[in-house]
Amino acid sequence: MGLIDFINKFKKMKMDIKYAKILNGYSPIFSQFGQDIYASDVVQQAISCLVTELTKVNPFHIKKNGSDLVPIEDSEIQRLLEQPNERMTQTDFFEKVYWQLFLNYNAFIIPTYYKDAKGNKKYTGLYPIQPTNVTFLQDSSGSLFIRFSFMNGYETELRYSDVIHIRYRYSINELMGGNEFGQPDNKALLKTLELNNTLLEGVAKALKSSFSINGVIKYNTLMDDGKMEKNIKEIETRLANNESGFLPLDIKGEYIPLQNKIQLVDATTLKFIDEKILRNFGVPLPILTGDYTKAQYEAFYQKSLEPIIKRTGESFSMALFTDREKGFGNKILLYPHELIFMDTSQKIELFDVLVDSASCYKNELRTAFGMKPLKELAGQIAMSSNKSNAENNKVKQDENQNNNGGKENEE
Repeated sequence: MGLIDFINKFKKMKMDIKYAKILNGYSPIFSQFGQDIYASDVVQQAISCLVTELTKVNPFHIKKNGSDLVPIEDSEIQRLLEQPNERMTQTDFFEKVYWQLFLNYNAFIIPTYYKDAKGNKKYTGLYPIQPTNVTFLQDSSGSLFIRFSFMNGYETELRYSDVIHIRYRYSINELMGGNEFGQPDNKALLKTLELNNTLLEGVAKALKSSFSINGVIKYNTLMDDGKMEKNIKEIETRLANNESGFLPLDIKGEYIPLQNKIQLVDATTLKFIDEKILRNFGVPLPILTGDYTKAQYEAFYQKSLEPIIKRTGESFSMALFTDREKGFGNKILLYPHELIFMDTSQKIELFDVLVDSASCYKNELRTAFGMKPLKELAGQIAMSSNKSNAENNKVKQDENQNNNGGKENEE
């Protein structure tokens, strides 16, 4: 079932609904969304950096069994996460979702489904949408609904519990991320961007001025306006046709060069402005340029990426599982294995620990170092031979002690 078919089916249901009541007194109608800051190349680079890293996450359907987390690899939900819809790969899907999140501070995804004979939902697709207006409604029982309006004039209403809603900077508004109106609050950032734009315009004007008037021709005689205009045209022609770099003049004319001293903005000031813009998105300059250390990347991950990854998993779990399913420990978790920055020596240290504790497969070990997985190693646990020998020796020692103890008891 495609998105349009799903929405049309839902619209046939008759509902007695009205505007939802929210405590801050604002009307629950939200316009999507401010775009003023995105003309800045620095802003676009910062968001692109965040989105690129976040698309590397691997979402999994997990079931919590006591303190253990068990992946449900063959579930319907897992297949949906790996192929969200007929038009998008997993990477395409998350790229779209996260761009919407950073542009609007809210991202909406509609899961399509049908109900089987037992009334259970069978999901068929996940579709990120880009509404122009969002209105929250509720019926007489207090159930929350959401009305989406789109640029082409199309509108639809869905149960809020059927929609995946990811919020960014969720603070003042009860229902939406962003400011009290459910929009990005960019007032402070816009001031910095205006300053940055002023500096760039100043640099552009300084460069243009260096290519304008470079000297003055002084004539040592008095000339009327007609003769002056004639001489100016003659000078312009000579400048246009001159290829040697020398300007021929007669003895009546004197060329006086102008000393153009162009003062550009110093690198320290430009770096300060760039970093001030980037701090708004939690993207350090070394991360943006790609010249970062492991410690810098770990700090970036923990501060800027991890909270969004956690929020995404929780939002998916809230919409895709019933209360009963959540009670049995079903959830969506996003694992950032591909995000973790390690050099070769650090990978060796990690796998020393994993192999020593028998916590990885042999093919995992191969692929981590760029080697292809081997069919004959499928399903084989990587374990240190020293550990295996130590465990075998321990078993033999225990057996000997038990035997000795038995003999002593017999005596």
